[in-house]
Amino acid sequence: MRQRALGSSGLEVPVVVLGAYPLGGTNWGSRDDDEALRALRVAFDGGMTAVDTAPVYGFGHSEELVGRALAGREDVRVLSKVGLRWDADHGRLAYRALDANGQLRSVHHDGRPKSVQQEVEQSLRRLQRERLDLVQLHAPDPDVPVGETVGALAALVDAGKVRAIGTSNLSLEQMTQAHGSLRDVGGLTSEQLHFSLLTRGAEEDRLPWAAANEVGVLAYSPLDQGLLAGAVPADRKFPKGDKRAGRATFQPENRGRINAILSDVVRPIADGHGATLAQTVLAWTIDVPGITAVLAGARTERHVQENLRAGTLELSEEERATIGRAFAGFELQAPKTQGLMARVFGKLRGR
Repeated sequence: MRQRALGSSGLEVPVVVLGAYPLGGTNWGSRDDDEALRALRVAFDGGMTAVDTAPVYGFGHSEELVGRALAGREDVRVLSKVGLRWDADHGRLAYRALDANGQLRSVHHDGRPKSVQQEVEQSLRRLQRERLDLVQLHAPDPDVPVGETVGALAALVDAGKVRAIGTSNLSLEQMTQAHGSLRDVGGLTSEQLHFSLLTRGAEEDRLPWAAANEVGVLAYSPLDQGLLAGAVPADRKFPKGDKRAGRATFQPENRGRINAILSDVVRPIADGHGATLAQTVLAWTIDVPGITAVLAGARTERHVQENLRAGTLELSEEERATIGRAFAGFELQAPKTQGLMARVFGKLRGR
């Protein structure tokens, strides 16, 4: 699989990074640890030599599984995060979620230096590592300046426990602040953001800024939770608690229109390469200017194998342009029951 430099850190990652969020079991139904471990090992052996996890994924369980799969090997880059705590109640409530046992957990923002140090120490134990390759601020704490949080990570770089520092879900202004605060340790290494054919707002600001400042970009949810893989038919009913049911992209009318574009435009290109829709969409996203790598989640060996193929698939400029144009003018239709603000939000998400 192709490898790319992540910012100016000297750290290299494959163009498809394994996203370990689903492995934790949270919001994904039943959890099969043996299957998850097999999927991780197939990914690593196949060339997907970087994994992105977080303490809050499965409330520690995702990191524990990754640590078990990594035992005895040093060829895989480990990316984790700080800033969202479920094991302490300090800070503002970020969200609530059910764990794998059906227990409702409260997740709080906490970007204080003391908390950052605690989280990294806990992650090192769960991941069975002496140093983490990249630690990212998971989301900005509204009560703690970004510079203060990443400054705590800089101290851990000096201590040899963290190799490079990244952020996630920041505005352009916050990215600029973080980068400036880290000049003594080489600046910000990366930003992780939501980017897909349906969510392209970062092309207007954060991607150009990142390229100009040698900051890598990791794109999460490039398939929009399976929607861009053609895996969610318009008539599918979501179970209670599935948050996709309330999102504009997953409203039946929008799913129908998206699936039509996938069938009419993307499918012929995919067939020409002997590839799936998911592989083709991932390949398109990988080569967007400014994107370093995409995060592709997987819980099974089959999904891992499909994602591995995306890392070697290269589309022609004409094919990329055709796919890009097909989605460029797409605007989400808000359900008639939604109010004005919901319709406005839906249009923004469809940029």
